[in-house]
Amino acid sequence: MAEIVALVQQAAATGQRIKAVGAGHSFTDIALTEGIQLSLDALTGLQSVNRATGEATFAAGTRLYDIPALLAPYGLAMTNLGDINVQSLAGAISTGTHGTGLRFGGIATQVTALTLVDGAGTVEHVSATENPELFSAARVGLGALGIITSITLACVPAFRLHAVERPEGLNSVLDGLTQRMASVDHFEFYWFPHTEVALTKTNTRSEASPWEHKRVDAGSRPLHPARRFLDDTLMSNTVFSALCSVTARIPQSIPRVNSIASKLTGNRAFADASHRVFATERRVRFREMEYAVPLESLPRALADLKAMIERKGYNISFPVEVRCAAADDIELSTASGRLTGYIAIHQFRATEHTDYFHSAEQIFLRFGGRPHWGKWHYLDAESLQPLYPEFEKFCILRQVADPQGIFGNAYLDRVLLPLPSVR
Repeated sequence: MAEIVALVQQAAATGQRIKAVGAGHSFTDIALTEGIQLSLDALTGLQSVNRATGEATFAAGTRLYDIPALLAPYGLAMTNLGDINVQSLAGAISTGTHGTGLRFGGIATQVTALTLVDGAGTVEHVSATENPELFSAARVGLGALGIITSITLACVPAFRLHAVERPEGLNSVLDGLTQRMASVDHFEFYWFPHTEVALTKTNTRSEASPWEHKRVDAGSRPLHPARRFLDDTLMSNTVFSALCSVTARIPQSIPRVNSIASKLTGNRAFADASHRVFATERRVRFREMEYAVPLESLPRALADLKAMIERKGYNISFPVEVRCAAADDIELSTASGRLTGYIAIHQFRATEHTDYFHSAEQIFLRFGGRPHWGKWHYLDAESLQPLYPEFEKFCILRQVADPQGIFGNAYLDRVLLPLPSVR
């Protein structure tokens, strides 16, 4: 903590900028700087647990994949997770990382307290009762309000998930999509462009009771290691990476390859500890754009995306991911004030993505879409301000927390209103 305070004070005194970086997982340049870049890699671990409330405090650089083992001795788990767990905890909340489930908000909604160092080098302890305005905004703060050093999460008793993954017709999924999302704990699906197949994933929560080994239903057990290796390592990573490399050179093969891929994956049932079901290994390198739209607009936005891909003749090898989240009250959360549906589009790293992403963004914006702060988008403060009712409030709080703009960078200069002192 003392080192961070000293570095911030040094930056403020010399007019430098300073940015904290976690896992470097973001697709945007949100953590880049021409000044001091402060790695949080050594600021990790569980700091305390309140057994009475179930709250656990972690150092800000703790990776999401380390948290389950740290909580296990206390019989606790995070309420919800995304499908990737390599991020630092501070980076995940600061960019609005989320999972899926209409009864569950993004990871930032699990935060009950924060400690951060503001632009004057002052250590601020914030919560719903202690400097509540700064606390609210800092939960999805884009790194603009200070350097987060610790985070307290409201955890829940450890639980397991029963997962059912199966291919279904895309049209039938879209027809009852919002009702289906509301009727289960966690629902998402992947759609391979150029096909009519949705690979659906439904996760149902249950108590983390011991496994009943006498049961013969394979769907009630964890995946056999060989099956997990085949599905999640060999097919979803090694084989998929090879196919992407081939289709990048022969794009006209993509529709046929996607049709085959949609038939070979996504048909299984199993149960396991929550974190083992939520997150999956991703080793194929790609670029990603994700937009949050009002839940009721989700089916129409996806249908328009599908029609645009066909109309423009794009060959898209990567699947489109569709998820949802509860409304929250965080100023710059993509789910602020509304039930939210998410559409994430991807392109293989060796494939041109610009035209596809620009075209998709125009569709999402027609539905009032908000871009994920850590993923590809082309918006600036002028276009973002109408999308967030509390946008100006956040920027005013930034003026208070960082009047000199030492936590700024090119990305924040683009997406936030300028500070009076650095206009």
